[in-house]
Amino acid sequence: MYSFPTSVNQNILTFEPMELTKEDLEILNSKIGIKHLLENKKIDLEKALYRARYELKLREIQVELVKMQLWLIANNKKLVVLFHGGDSSEKSGIIRKILSHNNPRHYRVEVNLPHRSEGVSGEWYFKKFVEKLPQPGEMVLWDRSWYNRATIEPVHGLCSQQEYELFMGQVNEFEKMLVESGVHLIKFYFSISKKEQAKRIKNIKLSPLTKWKMTPFDEQSQELWGEYKSYKEKMFANTSTDYAPWVEITEDKREEEMIQAANHILKAFPYE
Repeated sequence: MYSFPTSVNQNILTFEPMELTKEDLEILNSKIGIKHLLENKKIDLEKALYRARYELKLREIQVELVKMQLWLIANNKKLVVLFHGGDSSEKSGIIRKILSHNNPRHYRVEVNLPHRSEGVSGEWYFKKFVEKLPQPGEMVLWDRSWYNRATIEPVHGLCSQQEYELFMGQVNEFEKMLVESGVHLIKFYFSISKKEQAKRIKNIKLSPLTKWKMTPFDEQSQELWGEYKSYKEKMFANTSTDYAPWVEITEDKREEEMIQAANHILKAFPYE
């Protein structure tokens, strides 16, 4: 075990003492480590080390995601990834982060905003999703998908009970057809605690850079927590199949959410 190295000017920095390994010292003395050490006026060694380790791990994963994408392109594979979760589970941020170095010409991010179905009654619900399926060698990532109808729409009265039941009766067969047609389908659900959700909503409201994200659905998410949980459990019980299982990620830390999701995508393909 080692104390913090003298290569950092300790006369101008204050921090809580902690014992460090040789590996810890190497990380903290790297460009990435020093960047995180100097993020705040008061040095927090534990936090800086955690964030530096996370960034290094994320970079490794991003390199692998680039390799995987090149393999998908070369082998004409089609990938669809669904990102769902409670309000403020930051699905869009996770998508942007893990794919920040991938070739945007070979992937698309689609967004399915919750809305009432009035005006399109009579149209097959899955039609708009079929129209946006990936071409060979392409990835399509959905920031909310057809599963809005299984969770957020019934909770907020955006669909009828009949529409909800029709969806639940058709979705497994729809996904089976996709998989049998050569589409690789991954379904993520990010479950954060009620306490963590409240914390994230508060931070979003306070920041001038993120307060635009707040919607009436976010405002009601805490009081409707029980209803969301009930519909989520029904969705898992009825739509997690052998060919398209749900992958639930239960980490409250954003960094762990990203790493788990990215690693699961990587494990889905035998890329070199």
